[in-house]
Parts: sequence; C-alpha cells; structure tokens
Amino acid sequence: MLNVQPATLRNALQQLEQAVHDHLDWHANLLRVIVCELPGDPNDSAAHAHHLCRFGRWYYEYTPPELRDQPTFAAIGIEHRHVHDIAARILGDVAARRPVRRRDFDELIATSLRLRGELELFKRELQAALRSRDTLTGALAREQVLPELRRWRAKDHQGVEPWCVVLLDIDHLQVVNAQYGHQTGDALLGSTVQVLGEVLRPGDKVFRYGGDEFLVTLPHTDLAMAREIVSILRDELAGRDLLVPGAASPFRVTASFGIAQLEPDIRLEDCIDHAAQALLLAKAAGGNRAISWDPSATTGRHWRRLEIEEIPRPIDDPAK
Repeated sequence: MLNVQPATLRNALQQLEQAVHDHLDWHANLLRVIVCELPGDPNDSAAHAHHLCRFGRWYYEYTPPELRDQPTFAAIGIEHRHVHDIAARILGDVAARRPVRRRDFDELIATSLRLRGELELFKRELQAALRSRDTLTGALAREQVLPELRRWRAKDHQGVEPWCVVLLDIDHLQVVNAQYGHQTGDALLGSTVQVLGEVLRPGDKVFRYGGDEFLVTLPHTDLAMAREIVSILRDELAGRDLLVPGAASPFRVTASFGIAQLEPDIRLEDCIDHAAQALLLAKAAGGNRAISWDPSATTGRHWRRLEIEEIPRPIDDPAK
C-alpha cells in the first residue's frame, strides 16, 4: 500500500497522464521515421536516449521520490529503456539504408505493449492509493486498518516480531469547533496528521479512525518502544504552533493516547479495542496522557492492569 499524501498522488496522476501522452507521441513519430522515412530526432540514437525524451525526463526528474521504490515504477523504467535500445538499432538500420529486421520490429511492438501495461498498472495503483486516503486529513482510511494488520499476521504468523497500535484523540476539539467553527477544527485535524507524518518512522502509518481519532500502526515495536514514540508524538503536538488558514493566531492542541501490543492469539479487533479502552482512560484522566494496555491483562469481569503515564503539564485553552 502506497503511503503517500493525497496531494502528491493527485499530482503524480496528472504527471503520469501527460507522460503517457508524450510517450505515445514519441512512438507515433518513431513509426513515421521507420515507415515513411521522415527525418527523426537525433537524440533517439544517443546512448542515453531514454533520459532525453519527454517521458524520460518525467521518469528520471519529476516523479515524486516516494514513488520511486515501487516495483511497478521500476518495471516501467526497464521497459522504457528497452524500447529506446530497440529503437536505436532500428534507426541505425534506417540511416544506413538497410532493411529493418522483422525480429527488431516485433520486439519493438511487444516491448511497447509491455510498457503500456506497466503504465496502466501504475495508474491503477496510484488511483487505489488515492481512494484509500481520507480526503479531509490525508490519513489512510479506516477501511485500510484491518487489511494492514492482517498483512502483518500473514507475514509473521508466529508473532516473532512485536507490533503495536496506538489510538489517539485530539483533546477538546469540540471546544475549538464551538468557538471557531468546524472548518477550523478540520484544519487542525489535517495539521495533526502532518505533524504525525513528520515525527513517525517511515514504516509507521496513520489512519483516520473516527471524527477526531486516529490509529497509528507501529511495526517491529514492543510496548516499551511504543511508549517512547508516543512520548515524542505527544510532546511534539503540544509544543507546535499549528497555523490555520484565516485564523488570527496559531493554535496549540494536545492529544490523548491509548497503546496496545498486537498478540498473535487474540483477534485483531480485540487488540484495537485494548488500545481504545486505554484511550478512554487517558481522556477520563484529563487528556494529554498516554496509557498503555498491559498485554497480560484481560477484559470483562477480570482485573485489568494498565500503565498510566502522568503528564505534569496542565491542559489549557486549546486555542491558546
């Protein structure tokens, strides 16, 4: 699943559409040179021709870095270079007035079809990634949470690698909505996701789980490490001046956190519920706190042991 912001995905899709159009133009002109013996572009015979065409400039210069590690993107580069290598051979024969070898021409057509197939697949992947995003905040959509955690289970069915989930809720957002309007509250939610993205590690993911509630997945992370990460997140959020368009002054927000470690013998939904119960206690304790679920505890009528981290800083007006 691509972990890329919606604005980046939308821009990448627009650039991809133009790049495909540019490549089709290049391919049509190449066929005219081969069949109609029209003058061609000297760059097409260069050793690095795949870097010089408009499609190549998109591929090597303009594609967002977040997309470059995708397997389909790498496959596009391989097929694109292959197309240019074949084209250079054919153009060499045309320039020397030699007949174009059928094998080369068939290979050109076959490689071009493979390239178009990879481009179409990449487009569908970008579109799917865009659909998986919450349009308001840019966080991944709630519907993606269980598939993500199930992928963890499939890869690590024996539970060798610890994973944690964190549920966080913005404190007193209803006060902001009441005083400044829901548009301001929505902007603060988006700003919160940006801060989380800046602080979290590359493999961590943020999902919008409810109105002002987010779920964070922390792969290869035990409870002790999760507490450290959450402590950094909490301090970073509380210490940031969040700028909201149209607001006279920046806002500051705090958040409450519930942490739980995923356990291989417990339903994923129940593991998330552990984090949700810890979050409720953090909110009830006044907010701006992190509470972690003890994985040895049980729910229901039995005792539950929770580790509470007290935060000495008082919670003030969130708009302060």
